[in-house]
Amino acid sequence: MQEIDVIIPVYRPGKELVELIERLEHQSVPVHRILLVNTEEKYWKAFEYDHPHRKRYENIRLWHISKREFDHGKTRREAVKKSKAGIFVMMTQDAMPADEFLLERLTAPLSQKNMAASYARQLPGDDAGAVERFTRQFNYPPESRIKSAADIPELGIKTYFCSNVCAAYRRDIYERQGGFPKRAIFNEDMIYAAGCIQAGYRIAYTAQAKVIHSHQYTNKVQFRRNFDLGVSQAEHPEIFRGVPSESEGIKLVKRTAVYLRENGKSREILPMCVTSIYKFFGYKLGKNYKRLSFRRIMKYTMNREYWSGMTTEKW
Repeated sequence: MQEIDVIIPVYRPGKELVELIERLEHQSVPVHRILLVNTEEKYWKAFEYDHPHRKRYENIRLWHISKREFDHGKTRREAVKKSKAGIFVMMTQDAMPADEFLLERLTAPLSQKNMAASYARQLPGDDAGAVERFTRQFNYPPESRIKSAADIPELGIKTYFCSNVCAAYRRDIYERQGGFPKRAIFNEDMIYAAGCIQAGYRIAYTAQAKVIHSHQYTNKVQFRRNFDLGVSQAEHPEIFRGVPSESEGIKLVKRTAVYLRENGKSREILPMCVTSIYKFFGYKLGKNYKRLSFRRIMKYTMNREYWSGMTTEKW
């Protein structure tokens, strides 16, 4: 059996990280190492004072970076270099294993030929609203699926979908493919998965491997997240050109409206549509960021550090 490392980027850790570590340490298959890359040491010191987990578990490794150093692609690349395991699992600090079989089920498909990665199903938390619950169901259905380049005509952009909120990767294929992008404002998981698909590898959506993970974002946050999403697609035309994602978003809006109406929540349709407009315009502006001034980009982006060092007013 290959060793399994779990890599978790951390920022402003809280009690959810404590529970995550506890659940990882009690999986049905052992975790070789838990690698934590923490942004801003001052936040970790405050956290560790109340939660001294490194003293309880010998397999935890920790290092710190500054907020300026953080990059969705580069930070994960550097973290993977610190692991020697044949399989590594990327997670976020707010993704909670639903049971003790997460890693066992998540990594099982990687034994298949040309399987580059396997990602987990995301279930909504207890505090999730109706729209967020349906969104999770739409993006993470109960049926597993293996995706390859042959699925692009049917699935479009979703062929490349492989959320590293919780995803397992084969190291040999990862090294062959060159790893996560060296620089990414967002979407580093999809960029890597798309490269694998285009190289002839496959991606597994493993619905039996489940994490609890959901959010209640404000419209402003949705706008900014989707701005960065649009930027990431604009910066990688070799991947996203010819595979439009707008139709998938429209499909989600229509099906969410039907779901709300059929479940007696018609009053939530209008707020959902307003949120969708914020997301759409954020995405469109991000796709066309080169037409914007530096000042506007800094106003719209979630990740100002990504743009540090750029001084031009126009692209």
